Amino acid sequence: MRIWIENIVGSIVGVMSFCLYCINTIFWSLPIFALSVFKLIPFASSRKFITILLDFCAASWVSVNTVIQKILSPMKITVTGDLNLSKKDWYLVISNHQSWVDIVVLQRVFNGKIPFLKFFLKEQLRYVPILGLTWWALDFPFMKRYTKSFLAKNPHLKGKDLATTREACEKFKYKPVSVMNFIEGTRYTDKKHENQNSKYTGLLKPKSGGIGFVFTVMGEQLHKVIDVTIYYPQQIPTFWHFLSGRIRNVSMHIDVHEITQDIIGDYSTDKEYKKRLHSWINGIWTQKQETLLQLKLQSESQT
Repeated sequence: MRIWIENIVGSIVGVMSFCLYCINTIFWSLPIFALSVFKLIPFASSRKFITILLDFCAASWVSVNTVIQKILSPMKITVTGDLNLSKKDWYLVISNHQSWVDIVVLQRVFNGKIPFLKFFLKEQLRYVPILGLTWWALDFPFMKRYTKSFLAKNPHLKGKDLATTREACEKFKYKPVSVMNFIEGTRYTDKKHENQNSKYTGLLKPKSGGIGFVFTVMGEQLHKVIDVTIYYPQQIPTFWHFLSGRIRNVSMHIDVHEITQDIIGDYSTDKEYKKRLHSWINGIWTQKQETLLQLKLQSESQT
């Protein structure tokens, strides 16, 4: 009987949360759509001003979402590590990826503390109703990656993905930004971990291509790398778990790394740089599995 009541209450909360998030998204999308028209003005100063207004709307959207979360689906986020962050710096933000809830957690923790997070998105997401146009207006980079087999059949497209990244990141030179990349490339599952034969406990193998292109295009401009480790004590949640208020606790640890010259290079042509960057990322991932274990032990000791 108790479980049945909890499921009913969770369903009601989930539907209410979903409706409120939709209303909030539509509400802030309208001024974003209106302001995006002015981005067509061919003057850097006006574009910078419009970008500031657009990011303000996006940050306000996150702030209202956070209020909805605290009322309908309160979850305690415990953050440890380096919290000495600034809205005036250019950051590359990387994180392990377990659930769509990761995005909500990252937005909530970093909103107002660093420049608004700009996620690298798959090209297909450009066509998502409302959100696709919103992401475009906010200068989220849309990535179209080509496989080696595809490039072998279409050699004229070689280098096109880097050119696309360069074009997307060109907009980030005039105002501090936080570029977000999940370098595992997909959400974690035990099945994917087994298929990859990943040597990292609780993590998929990291991929260096995405941030390699970012360092190639923006390496001299970026100031620091924010390395985030997210851990869910109960289980890896679905988005419905989040909506229905079933996530009680989330643990997050933040490490900040300086961007040195040895991790800046040309990812598209320099093979030695590729090896060096891959080694650097593997070192971070080795430490991340240790951090995940520590977060798990801390969580268990508190229960």
